[in-house]
Amino acid sequence: MIIVMKADILPESPEVEQVIKLAERYPNVRAEVRKIQGATRVLTEVYLLGSTAQIPQEPFEEFPAVEKTIRIRERYRAIGRHDGAEAFGFVYNGVRFSQDTFHIFAGLCAVDSRANVEAMFRALKEAGVHTTRAGAYKPRTSPYDFQGHGKACLPYLFELAGKYEMKVIAMEITHEAQLDEIREALQRAGNPTGVMIQIGTRNVQNFELLKVVGSQQDFPVLFKRGMGITLDESLNACEYIASSGNNHIVLCLRGMKTNFGDPHRNFVDFAHVPVVRRLTRLPVCIDPSHSVGKKSVAPDGLLDIHHVTAQGVVAGANMVLVDFHPKPEEALCDGPQALLLNELELFVRDAELVRKTYLERVKLGAALAHG
Repeated sequence: MIIVMKADILPESPEVEQVIKLAERYPNVRAEVRKIQGATRVLTEVYLLGSTAQIPQEPFEEFPAVEKTIRIRERYRAIGRHDGAEAFGFVYNGVRFSQDTFHIFAGLCAVDSRANVEAMFRALKEAGVHTTRAGAYKPRTSPYDFQGHGKACLPYLFELAGKYEMKVIAMEITHEAQLDEIREALQRAGNPTGVMIQIGTRNVQNFELLKVVGSQQDFPVLFKRGMGITLDESLNACEYIASSGNNHIVLCLRGMKTNFGDPHRNFVDFAHVPVVRRLTRLPVCIDPSHSVGKKSVAPDGLLDIHHVTAQGVVAGANMVLVDFHPKPEEALCDGPQALLLNELELFVRDAELVRKTYLERVKLGAALAHG
């Protein structure tokens, strides 16, 4: 059961304490207090965990400070879209993320040189894009492949992010110690940008890492669906993060590892965009680069990456994570799938066009449903 407090009630208020005392009168029940950034406001929610099936809602609803109670029926307690629960949303470094927003995170899969970072950020600023991706830590299938420059590249990465007005950088981590490296590098640079911590597909069931990432509040989390596990297993992994205290999560669909998707690198799973939005309160991202895996041109002149992006965006995706590189032939990671900088304008304008189509579809559906 979730007890939603009225908007002006803070987690540390005596009204919340009264609710907790009432809840703990029931046997085998414990209460957790969470501060939730909803789609339009910040709320305090009290989660009752344990044997709650027989607990009546009425005694809690009688408190003047309680807005409503919600009976949890879905298995995703922290991230689930329960009846009456607001969708998650959050603002980070001036950028809002929710199921109503849309952002393009175009950039380098892996940071390889200062010159390429600067060229990428310059192109993004000229295109009016202020969110990007840039990998400093790169887990690879082979131990002999490039593993990223790690903390050595963070000073110039953050310096250039400030110079070219990048607001948020999506960056994968593989170990909890890297959180401190990122935090320290940002502070030394004067906090010129923000970092969205990415949990890569290889670490989605590294539960200790998930709990560590969930227990910190400095960085939001971009969680990539596991390449070879079910959607349910991936959503439960997100539960580890949210139940540890951090609900600033974006779930990213990046394709499933199976030969049924050939000739693409992975089987594209973007039909799950509305499914994730329906089952959870999380914004949804798509990664067309790692889904398709190469730059194949369709007969209409557009790349498969454009078409796959459109499939996700027209279904309601809130964010796109896509690889670009000034010189893909020299890239140290995933060069064959990276788009060129002179292709950035087409990608951005095409994605925005499809986003407008999605919003028109929503209006049409609402009009016909009420007409």
